[in-house]
Amino acid sequence: MIESLLDAQLFILLGGFIIVAIAANQISKVFKLANLPLITGFIMTGIIAGPYFLELIPQGIITHLGFVNELSLAFIAFAAGAELYLKELRSRFNSIKWNTFGQLVITFLVGSLGVYFIADLIPYMKDLNATAKVAVAILTGTIFVARSPASAIAVVNELRARGPFTQTVMGVTVLKDFIVIVLFAVNLSVAKTLISGDDFNIFSVVLILLELGMSIGLGYAYGFTLRYIMSWKIKTIYKTIGIVLFGYSAYLLGHFTEHTSNEYLGFDIAIEPLLICIIASFFVTNYSRYRVEFLKILEETSPYIYIGFFTLTGATMEVDVLWSVSGIAVILFLIRLVTMVMGSYVGGILAKDPIKHMNYGWMPYITQAGVALGLSTIIASTFPGWGNQFATVVIAVIVLNQFLGPPLFKYSLNKLGEDHSKADPAGFDGIRDAIIFGLENQSIALARQLISKDWKVQLATKKKRGSFQEPEDITVVYVEDVTLEVLLSMEADKTEAIVCMLSDEENYKICDLAYEHLGTRDLIVRLNERWNYDRFLALEAKIVDPSTAIVSLLDHFVRSPLATSLLLGMADDQDTRDIELENPNIHGIPLRELRLPNDVIILSIKRAGQMIISHGYTRLRVNDIVTVVGSNQSLDEISLRFSR
Repeated sequence: MIESLLDAQLFILLGGFIIVAIAANQISKVFKLANLPLITGFIMTGIIAGPYFLELIPQGIITHLGFVNELSLAFIAFAAGAELYLKELRSRFNSIKWNTFGQLVITFLVGSLGVYFIADLIPYMKDLNATAKVAVAILTGTIFVARSPASAIAVVNELRARGPFTQTVMGVTVLKDFIVIVLFAVNLSVAKTLISGDDFNIFSVVLILLELGMSIGLGYAYGFTLRYIMSWKIKTIYKTIGIVLFGYSAYLLGHFTEHTSNEYLGFDIAIEPLLICIIASFFVTNYSRYRVEFLKILEETSPYIYIGFFTLTGATMEVDVLWSVSGIAVILFLIRLVTMVMGSYVGGILAKDPIKHMNYGWMPYITQAGVALGLSTIIASTFPGWGNQFATVVIAVIVLNQFLGPPLFKYSLNKLGEDHSKADPAGFDGIRDAIIFGLENQSIALARQLISKDWKVQLATKKKRGSFQEPEDITVVYVEDVTLEVLLSMEADKTEAIVCMLSDEENYKICDLAYEHLGTRDLIVRLNERWNYDRFLALEAKIVDPSTAIVSLLDHFVRSPLATSLLLGMADDQDTRDIELENPNIHGIPLRELRLPNDVIILSIKRAGQMIISHGYTRLRVNDIVTVVGSNQSLDEISLRFSR
């Protein structure tokens, strides 16, 4: 009877927590609009829903939902191990090696010493004996080392960063998170011995080495099993569930080993599930053919895992002590910051990096997230006396790191010239113009059709002058190579559209230059090989695949011939046009109050890169790009009204 009641309570708690987690997913989007990390939204939602505010999540929930933490931690370890791909580290291995050494050793040693010397200022440390203070200090120093590969990857992808500095940063980031879990496994065992009051002897050392050896051996065994799971010919969703549960089994095995060893041997043998999972993931990533599929599964699953983990972390924070330790959190944040700067110079000097890299080398390593939070939750559960206060302080430090870290990382990439994000486009100059690269029958036909619609067109070619009959009605520009200087000489910075009809490599070079330096509104690419699709998509290019374009066009003609004819401009005196709103007098006016010609229909509105399906109450904003269909005369009238 009691067991059934406990099962019912667990079911109710889990159901309620899932509802709160779903709400956290929605609430976090508000934080993202304010340029705050998503995990901040998850943690704040957990705090608000927790026992100190709305009480939707009761006190002590971790005793019932501890498996959510363990399941998440195993997944976080999988994600950390999967980032360490040895082939990608070889090109900058010397710099990565020494910078990892500088960041790891200096941050850990100096950070641990700093925490030990201010122990009397930290509420949960001041009443501990000297050896216990050493234990807490080395655990804090270990967490100082942890970085966030996911945050680093997000910044790199956002800025399209590339270069030697970026390669070194990414290598150091993933290598540090791999090593920090090994370091944590050792230091946690040492801390347990110190805090329990047992003297260090040969048995203690042998036991720690035995636990570490067992964890590493089990990690490789798990790696072989994980590779076998990846080989299953089943749907991805079932394979994902299998991977997540397999990771959780490392924690079940850890609990079983600890309980059994205590019962039969009289002492605990504590294997480290995090270490097991990270080695297993490393094995699959580097020594199997399933790396790409494994990374995809981790990437697609991580949002769901992180929502539950970070929300539960927020709900278990001791908010009543948060304000009292906020000053200590700032001090610990500053200690970690100083060690990062020191580590940057030490590692840079040993690696013989440029001085400019050393000056900015500490900025990318500030941000923390999953691994650091995961380690703090393990400490909280291992040392219930002071562990929860420890975790609360660490979470406060992590939040500070989340605020400061990404902007500083972006700043360093910008100062070192490795920021390749999209340039701000120039405003509409009143002339609809396009540049077409590639001279052939299709490009000539396209140029003539655009000219007939009152577009100004330049046709660029690498062919030699006189090697072909130049069309008299089209402006032809001869170029030997496409560089930024060539594009600027053609006034590409004022051009609305660039059409690329060369080889994929040449097309990519043009799009890359236009994206990074010109911010061209529309890049149109005729694709040659389908495997290059994602490369152009990352540059926000509009891609025309000849192998599927005709089929798609015929499909639309079959299903909707009138609409297709209209959109293609085949109907008499009917056309579609994208018009940018520049007239401030129209700003804020709903479409239903806008006086439009009777033969005009607004199809959609593009605002800040997002498409909006318009309706009568949609209010126009300056810089909106409005897609309209109607007669040419009416479209000209709207263009005039929308212009400044």
